[in-house]
Amino acid sequence: MKTSLITATLALSCVLPLTPQERKRRVAIMNFEYGTVSSSVASIFNTNVDVGRGIADILVDKLVTSGAYQVYERKALDKILQEQNFSNSDRANPASAARIGQLIGVDAIIVGSITQFGRDDKTTEVGAIGRVTGRYGISGVGKRESKAVVALTSRIINVDTGEIVATASGTGQSTRGGTALLGAGGGQTASGGGYYDMSSRNFAATILGEAVTKAVEVTAKQLDASVSRVPARTIRLQGLVADVNGGILIINIGSKAGVKSGDKLEVSRPGREITDPATGRVIRRITDRVGELVITEADESSATGRFSGSGEPKVGDIVKTIG
Repeated sequence: MKTSLITATLALSCVLPLTPQERKRRVAIMNFEYGTVSSSVASIFNTNVDVGRGIADILVDKLVTSGAYQVYERKALDKILQEQNFSNSDRANPASAARIGQLIGVDAIIVGSITQFGRDDKTTEVGAIGRVTGRYGISGVGKRESKAVVALTSRIINVDTGEIVATASGTGQSTRGGTALLGAGGGQTASGGGYYDMSSRNFAATILGEAVTKAVEVTAKQLDASVSRVPARTIRLQGLVADVNGGILIINIGSKAGVKSGDKLEVSRPGREITDPATGRVIRRITDRVGELVITEADESSATGRFSGSGEPKVGDIVKTIG
C-alpha cells in the first residue's frame, strides 16, 4: 500500500502544472551596449564590429548550459526588435527593455554594457592593428607584449515595473600576452555587416577571446546566483479561435504572446452586452463557457490544441487564461 501511494504521488506530480513560483524564470538577453569601447573595437578589427551582439550570444550559451533560466530564443528576439524599430541606443534603457519584455512574455530582460575591451596597457603605444591579405598584423615600432582585458556590467530588469532587480559584473584577463589581441594573425571572420562570430572556437583560442570568455563566465555565475530575485509573472493570454477541425482548434496567438505546449485555456463565446441605461455605455459583457483547450504545439503567431467540453467551438470564440 505504501509503495502504491508513493507511485501515485509521483505520477500526480508529473501532471500538475508548475506554479509561477515553481517554474524557471524566463529571460531575454539584449545585445550589450559598447559605445564606450567602440574606438578600441574599431582599432582591433579595423572596422565597426558589433561586439555587444557577440557578448550576448556567448552569455546565452552560458545561461542555457547552467539551466537556471529559460532563455528566450535570440533569433525570435531580433525579429521582434526589428519589427518594433528598437534602436541600438535603447539596448541598455530599462524602460524600453521592459516594454519589449512585456511584448514577448518573459519575466525579465537582461541588459548590459561593455566597459573595457582591449589591451591591459592603454597608456603604452604598441601600434595599430591592420589587415594584410585577410589576416591581422601589427604596425609600428613598439612591440611589447600585452594581455587582453574585457570588463562587463549587466542588469536584470523587471518587465512589469522597469525596476533593476539585480546587477552583475565580470572582468576577464588573458593568461597569455602578445602583440596581437587576435592571436598569431587572427583570421578574418567579420562580415561586411559588422558581425563577428565571437562564439567560434577560433576566436575563443585568441588572447582576446580568452578574456571575453572569462568575463562572460563570471557575469553568468552572478546572474545565476540572482535568479531568486527575479519575480515570476503570471501571463494572462487572450486570443480567438481561427480554425476548427473536429476536436482540434487553431488559435491566433502563439509563442510570441507567451503560449506554450501544455497551456490550458478557456474557450468561451461572447453573449449579451449590458449597457448603462443612462449613458448607453457597455458596462459588462456576458460570455458563455464552451469548453477547455489544451495546447499541443505553438509557433510564433499561432497555436494548436485539443478541445474538450460540452459546447461546440466555432471560429471567433474567445480563448483566454483560465481564472
